[in-house]
Amino acid sequence: MQGKIIKGIAGFYYIYARDGEVYACRAKGIFRRDGQKPLVGDDVEMTVLDSGEKEGNLTEILPRKNSLLRPAVANVDQALVIFAVEDPKPNFMLLDRFLITMEQEGVPAVICFNKKDLAGEDSLRALQEIYEGCGCPVFFTSFSGGEVSGELRQILRGKTTVVAGPSGVGKSSLTNSLQSEVKMETGDISRKLKRGKHTTRHSQIVPVGRETFLVDTPGFSSLYLMNLEEQELKDYFPEFRRYEGQCRFQGCRHIHEPDCGVKAALERREISSVRYENYLELYRELKEKRKY
Repeated sequence: MQGKIIKGIAGFYYIYARDGEVYACRAKGIFRRDGQKPLVGDDVEMTVLDSGEKEGNLTEILPRKNSLLRPAVANVDQALVIFAVEDPKPNFMLLDRFLITMEQEGVPAVICFNKKDLAGEDSLRALQEIYEGCGCPVFFTSFSGGEVSGELRQILRGKTTVVAGPSGVGKSSLTNSLQSEVKMETGDISRKLKRGKHTTRHSQIVPVGRETFLVDTPGFSSLYLMNLEEQELKDYFPEFRRYEGQCRFQGCRHIHEPDCGVKAALERREISSVRYENYLELYRELKEKRKY
């Protein structure tokens, strides 16, 4: 029987099978010998050992469309990255690192700023202006009240979406708003640290509709760019592209070069200074890493 791994804990893989049941399965030793590790999101073949107790063996991992290292999941169609408007304040550098990582993996990203009820219109407009040119849809929501816009629901429908973001921004609240059968644990913000407690301790898939799955993942507080050279970084800032033809030098890196179209657009406020400053910092980080 075929199914999808929706959770893996303590050596057991919980498989959502074609018959609509969830089976607790052990992976055969051949995976360890071959250095192959089953991931949440893997489509697999399984053998039922006990239909009453819903137990089985995982016998084969079917070919993956893709796989991510962090969060460790397979076969995702898109990523929904959630940050809070306030409480905690958004970490734009972390958000930009995530967007670059998803583009490296070929996974389309959607940005969601949650807790919009905590900010005024000027703050929301400023967030929109920072990311309107980044090539990703941007949504503002308030999941705590059960609000999920029809447009966002449509983007999620029929896809496997990995939901990621720091702790305490509302990832589990989104999952709870979209379905009622599986209630994700939600946590309060630590008033002292202004950070969320880690309430999701492992990645798991939650069915929220027909052929519609959310991959709920542990919160993250840091993310490092891998397999990327500093001269390639500009290609991961889509808002730069329309101005590159205005640069004097081919291959301009938009840092120290004269007559740079991107820097001119920055001066005209057509490119976000927040995004550009993050670009400079990431460029320096990648350049420094190459030395060692």
